[in-house]
Amino acid sequence: MSSDPTAGNTGTQNGQDTRDPQDSPFRVEQVSRDEAPQFVLPLVARIEKAEPPHRTDALETAARAVLVMLGDERSLGDGEWAQAMRDWQDARIRKVVRRARGAEWRRAEALPGITVTGKSAQVRVFPPVPLDGWPKDLARLQVSGTDLDDPEPLPPADATAPVLWMSPDVDMSAGKAMAQAGHGAQLAWWELSDEERAAWRDAGFPLSVRTPDAALWRELVASGLPVVRDAGFTEIAPGSCTVIADHPALR
Repeated sequence: MSSDPTAGNTGTQNGQDTRDPQDSPFRVEQVSRDEAPQFVLPLVARIEKAEPPHRTDALETAARAVLVMLGDERSLGDGEWAQAMRDWQDARIRKVVRRARGAEWRRAEALPGITVTGKSAQVRVFPPVPLDGWPKDLARLQVSGTDLDDPEPLPPADATAPVLWMSPDVDMSAGKAMAQAGHGAQLAWWELSDEERAAWRDAGFPLSVRTPDAALWRELVASGLPVVRDAGFTEIAPGSCTVIADHPALR
């Protein structure tokens, strides 16, 4: 499922973070970022018929996959993926989640990328590609069909670790929610210092995804924590608040 968030204030330039609220990758209005070549970050979730992943684990694994790509040495400086990452982050921040199983998954694994494994989920993230320049083995994969469930109630979120809070007011497919969780993780990453990023990376990017009740959600929206607002290209209305990125360093 494709997704492009519209609220936030961070971009990149020459591998470094820049903050210009008038030219953000997360604005609804037409800005200079829309004139740049548009790229997308592909994510492929392994969804086998016999053993599909649990929904929340798939969301958490997708979020970690985005963080692993952002922190990988190949994405930084003069790394082999660094230019693609800069091109992607200098335009709109788009992510597309597709599903694969069996031979489809094996073909996806053969392409340059990183596989991140959760408790039940596997997600492979690839360096950004042009919107109309997908590798054929990824372009043929289906976007729909990522409706997943949690078989058991979830434990409370660990308040000492980052939490991506999903809106209780917005109904999303698993694929859409995976992309939104990735947006939230990226917003948190952008807001951290280099030292805080390194500590998060060295710890293995611990995080949880949870849906709060209505009262807590209202508190979170007003808390000043990073908020993802969707561009409205698929499934939900433009400007919908979908995720709050709650990292201990940002509280």
